[in-house]
Amino acid sequence: MVCTSMSMYVGEFVGTALLLLLGNGTNMTCSLKHSYGKGAGWITITFGWGFAVMIAAYATGWVSGAHLNPALTIGLAMSGRFAWSLVPGYIIAQTLGGIVGATLAYLVYKVQMDAEPEAGVKLGVFSTGPSIDAPLWNVVTEIIGTAILVVGILAIGYGEVGIQPGNGPFIVGLLVVLVGIATGGATGYAINPARDLGPRIAHAILPIKGKGDSNWKYAWVPVVAPIIGAILGAFIFDTFLSIVCVAI
Repeated sequence: MVCTSMSMYVGEFVGTALLLLLGNGTNMTCSLKHSYGKGAGWITITFGWGFAVMIAAYATGWVSGAHLNPALTIGLAMSGRFAWSLVPGYIIAQTLGGIVGATLAYLVYKVQMDAEPEAGVKLGVFSTGPSIDAPLWNVVTEIIGTAILVVGILAIGYGEVGIQPGNGPFIVGLLVVLVGIATGGATGYAINPARDLGPRIAHAILPIKGKGDSNWKYAWVPVVAPIIGAILGAFIFDTFLSIVCVAI
């Protein structure tokens, strides 16, 4: 099957929307006061996001490669693995998908969102925020988390120990869980500009009762840092390959 650029953009839009519907829905299940899942905890959240990535990748990977993440798209393009001509369309599709997916999650929990007494919780189920507001170190955390993600994605399926292609989304989903467990406690682990910016825009425009502001002063961190991390991750992987191959 030959996919056109437009079909690839649609794939990224649908995949990212599905990712955010399931991911933000997990946040709402675990955090809203009147949810049966209130207090389920961080491990549940990380597995929810990991499985959300897995399902979205299985659903749309055959169309677009299931980047679902502007940072990954840019990192792949910077390393020569993806065409720069497709990058703008991918980023637009991913961001719009993030807005739509977060909106769908809100519709699922509309009544519980309106009844939630804490404005901070209303924002937190949409977008990320640091446990301690320290912009420099928040950036470092997101860079490291995203670099790990990209190194892992590039390593999966590479060489003699590579897994079969059909198992890739499952392993990447587990990788997202691990990154969340290892690094997510500091910033909520965006590791994906569309995952944070799309829901933050949705939070800003949706008629959520008592929602407060959308914390735009922090919004640059989960956009800029993952892009740096993705580029760095691709560079680390390629540098490692070149060193190992020369050594062998």
